[in-house]
Order: sequence, then structure tokens, then C-alpha cells
Amino acid sequence: MARKVIDTPSEDVVAAAKKDRAAKRGPFAGIVLFLKQVIGELKKVVTPTKKELWSYTGVVLVFVIFMMALVFGLDQLFSWLVILAFGTPGV
Repeated sequence: MARKVIDTPSEDVVAAAKKDRAAKRGPFAGIVLFLKQVIGELKKVVTPTKKELWSYTGVVLVFVIFMMALVFGLDQLFSWLVILAFGTPGV
């Protein structure tokens, strides 16, 4: 069974790239082509809705708070173990 490839560029994209490559005349043509491609990719970006943005922000904040609590707990545990093993400093 043949595998379907989804990410292959269409013929018009390939033809446009070849045309742009062939039309390269000056030293700045590569920069212009790069900027055109960047703008083309930025047009594909989909911004999240307000509800999605709040949801993503909430998930990130909960994860960060959880990780802070985990690191704090491990730090306290290791501090206690070091004091238990070596005694309190200055005594």
C-alpha cells in the first residue's frame, strides 16, 4: 500500500521557487526571497481566540506553580538531609 505524503509542496510552489531562483540577479535577491518566504509563512499563522489564550495561559501558570512547588520541596528535603548528615553550620 502506498504511503500518502502530506507535506510535499505543490507544483505551483515549486514552480514559483524555481522562477524566483532563476530571477536572482543581484546580491540582495537572496535576502528578498527569504523575506518573501517569511511573509508567506507568517500568513499561515493562526492566532488563538481569546478563550483559547486564557486557557493556554491558565495551563502554563498551573504548570509553573506546580514545578516551583516541586523544586521548593526537593530543595527543602535536600537541605534537611545535608543538615542531618553534616550537622548545623557554625556549631
